[in-house]
Amino acid sequence: MCGIVGAASARNIVPVLLEGLRRLEYRGYDSCGIAMVAKGELRRARSVQRVADLSAQISQDGLGAFTAVAHTRWATHGAPVTSNAHPHFSRGEVAVVHNGIIENYEEIRTELQREGYIFESATDTEVIVHLVHSLYGGDLFEAVKKAVARFRGAYAIGVLSKSEPGRVVGARLGSPLVLGLGVDENFIASDAMALAGITDQIVFLQEGDIVDIRPDRVTIADRTGATVQRPVKTVQIASGTVDLGPYRHYMQKEIFEQPRAIADTLEQVGGIDATLFGEAAPAIFDKVDRVLILACGTSYYAGCVARYWLEAIAGIPTTVEIASEYRYRVSVPHPATLVTVISQSGETADTLAALKHAQSLGMTSTLAICNVATSAMVRESALQFLTRAGVEIGVASTKAFTTQLVALYLLANVLAKKRGRLSKENEVGVIKSLRHLPAAVQSVLALEPHVIAWSESFARKEDALFLGRGLHYPIALEGALKLKEISYIHAEAYPAGELKHGPLALVTEDMPVITVAPNDVLLEKLKSNMMEVRARGGQLYVCADADTRIAGGEGIHVIRLPEHYGDLSPILHVIPLQLLAYHTALARGTDVDKPRNLAKSVTVE
Repeated sequence: MCGIVGAASARNIVPVLLEGLRRLEYRGYDSCGIAMVAKGELRRARSVQRVADLSAQISQDGLGAFTAVAHTRWATHGAPVTSNAHPHFSRGEVAVVHNGIIENYEEIRTELQREGYIFESATDTEVIVHLVHSLYGGDLFEAVKKAVARFRGAYAIGVLSKSEPGRVVGARLGSPLVLGLGVDENFIASDAMALAGITDQIVFLQEGDIVDIRPDRVTIADRTGATVQRPVKTVQIASGTVDLGPYRHYMQKEIFEQPRAIADTLEQVGGIDATLFGEAAPAIFDKVDRVLILACGTSYYAGCVARYWLEAIAGIPTTVEIASEYRYRVSVPHPATLVTVISQSGETADTLAALKHAQSLGMTSTLAICNVATSAMVRESALQFLTRAGVEIGVASTKAFTTQLVALYLLANVLAKKRGRLSKENEVGVIKSLRHLPAAVQSVLALEPHVIAWSESFARKEDALFLGRGLHYPIALEGALKLKEISYIHAEAYPAGELKHGPLALVTEDMPVITVAPNDVLLEKLKSNMMEVRARGGQLYVCADADTRIAGGEGIHVIRLPEHYGDLSPILHVIPLQLLAYHTALARGTDVDKPRNLAKSVTVE
């Protein structure tokens, strides 16, 4: 979601910033633009298409500059049309790009309209540029300092003035912004990935920081206005583009990368040891007696699976909360809680805010499970476990989810060992099962042709029902989410035992019912639920283990996984559901990697 990259340089920086936007495309956006100071004037180009179209406009117009800011926008306030695309101008003097939401924009807009400012967009962002302009007295840095003091909400901004070429001012609060240091040039960006191959010298700006960049120097002020120094970190970021290889889409590629992603994540695991989660983990784990998991979307479903593991394996009470809801209710804090946040990007706005809320309540034992080492979530947590899924470009998360499950399973076993619930023999068995997991996932991926056959039927449907029980109910939820977000088929998931409490009313011969059916203690109960579906004419599509003795026949379509995998079974059973969503979307002709209305990294509430 929404990306920023800007620079003050001694060379034409426009091609560099456009390449930075391309690196941020995976986050999702519906418009893009760039503003620059060229020949003493502000110039801009904007597009409601892709960055490639923006590049073509700039090439056609022959635009170039030493100072510029560029942006990809995911629409919040105002439709994805050119007039709402960033950058926004004020009276031809000041330009702004912005990530986040200004919550008190209506109040500020009313004031500015009284002063004669004309608003040309439906965005909250336009109040920023007009407010900066109204406060501008020849020093852009000072004007931005005064302006941001008025804002409520979250923001990362980049600001230019035509009167001060060679200068970009940035500021952040609640939305990420980094500073990149170069030779005869300096940068701001919402994600260090935008600067890959340009510089590896990165400063992670803190909450409330304001930064003034010139080609030869930078100045940082904190929220009080005092000049401060922030540490410079060397951050290695892959600069090469991600090649699709033989795959049609990134989502398909990422599904098939899961054996390698899991193996890479496990490479750091020599045994069940608390230090997997950080040097301070042994002391912290000794103190905790419960777990609170905070996450959104797919990561939330990973947390739901983890709850079963943590309570059954470690015997530790566990609560899983949707991060976007947690901080807006009155909760009862407990200081001996391990607050665990899960995010692929580590920049998920709701999860970051929930983490900070938990910390403000005195729960300081925090753990981030994340795929990005440089992310805010990792930096702000006491403990970290880095999954090694690699770059995930498809909006619908796949390999990030399964590597999160691996991390959470390790957490359950580490806490079990700490609490005297994991014997030496069982520890050996856990490591053996984890080592075999990549091969087990590879064998499930070989079932793709069977899933493609299912997808041909699903492509003609507009509704679907997913069922699971126990440890596999969250996998049914994840399967429904995958199908709806990329194929646009309405899909719901329920615990199979809840059928008679409402969902059974939906079942007809036109309603496909996908059932996750491992060979566990709930199998016979699940079979009874399946018969309830068949008795109403429902079509069953069953992901079963090899030894479940569920026979295919009229109205019952069965895919058999090669083996039952015990506690780790959810990781195997989600694979066919990922493939089903992908191939159904393919058959329906939707944009698989960039589904409508969705973004990869949700950096605003």
